[in-house]
Amino acid sequence: MSTNFSFAEDLKFISGARIAIVAAEWNSHITDALLNGAVGFLKEHGYSTENYGVFRVPGTVELTYAAAQLAKLQEFDAIIMIGCVIRGDTSHFDYVCQSVTQGCTILNATQDKPVIFCVLTVDNEQQALDRAGGRLGNKGAEAAETAIKMLLFRQSIKRKTDDI
Repeated sequence: MSTNFSFAEDLKFISGARIAIVAAEWNSHITDALLNGAVGFLKEHGYSTENYGVFRVPGTVELTYAAAQLAKLQEFDAIIMIGCVIRGDTSHFDYVCQSVTQGCTILNATQDKPVIFCVLTVDNEQQALDRAGGRLGNKGAEAAETAIKMLLFRQSIKRKTDDI
């Protein structure tokens, strides 16, 4: 039994796959652009509104709770967490970044579905804009690509375990 796995050059549409996208409202001019990038990528790869759901939460810390609740549902196969934290004058930035990063890590270690981290943690607004459709691309689109790749990875692992 071969244990090698690699992604195809072209991402294929996964029939029946459903992806939940949960986006923070805080810094919405950034998170909306990331959300649009994710949805645009999914649409370009054959996914329609039946294949994904969009959910909103007030801020970045709330992403973990929302993702945990969505992970419990049988309705979704992967979850994308979208947020943006811009460094300010206080240590609040550090607490928020640590909380959401640890939350996503815990979910990935304990759930049977991938949770994709698309939370910008930047020093200033320009860095966020650069990553939300600006000169550095759109990290939301990259998160959608990652979700599809992780679903393909999951399928390959399930096939391997079914063969045993």
